Amino acid sequence: MSRSERLLDLLQVLRRHRQPVSGRRLAEETGVSLRTLYRDIASLQAQGAHIEGEPGLGYVLRPGFMLPPMMFSEEEVEALVLGSRWVAKRGDNRLAMAAADALAKIASVLPPDLRATLDASPLLVGSRQPIAEGIDLGLLRKAIRGERKLDMRYRDNDGRDSRRTVWPFALGFFEQVRVLVAWCELRQDFRHFRTDRIAEAAMQDARYPRRRQALLKDWRSAQERAACVEGAEAADITSAKVAADKN
Repeated sequence: MSRSERLLDLLQVLRRHRQPVSGRRLAEETGVSLRTLYRDIASLQAQGAHIEGEPGLGYVLRPGFMLPPMMFSEEEVEALVLGSRWVAKRGDNRLAMAAADALAKIASVLPPDLRATLDASPLLVGSRQPIAEGIDLGLLRKAIRGERKLDMRYRDNDGRDSRRTVWPFALGFFEQVRVLVAWCELRQDFRHFRTDRIAEAAMQDARYPRRRQALLKDWRSAQERAACVEGAEAADITSAKVAADKN
């Protein structure tokens, strides 16, 4: 392993720990001697990394130090390419364009050998049938980011329309459908809505009264409780598709 790769690994390990971590543990996780670890920490500090601490007390990396894209490993570049290709095939048009733009920005600052890896990546994403959408998914993502209420007209599995005001906080992407996860004011509970059945949607100026992260946490807890009652493993976003098909 080169010295630059070793320093990168050390930064990645430090990022995983939000509290001070001992030098001995850092040395074990990075596979170097304690003496080498102390030298590497000093090198990173000299390069501007905000590493606080000292031997015997532990170390913590403070926010603010960014690595240039050229420090990506080959596998990290392949992961970026695969993710971008997946979004291009599975996301809506805006997300597909954003993925292509992001990959182009990364490619522009990569060294020649890694740029070749990016251009010639053998990791492919299979094609799929087009998904019909009743509304612009960009509107849903905007409402989620801004924590805004949505007024919408929704058509259930039997073709019945209903008016809903919801608090959207997540969007799930599946092979054939996309699912909006939200708190429904009508049902006073979490609900899952297939986006191809949303006939109309309008974002309100008003923010909903809870933070998106709190709603997501409570939704996950509700999914886990439901799974325990059914004697199944803890549920995740995939269970939202099943619920939306019944909604």
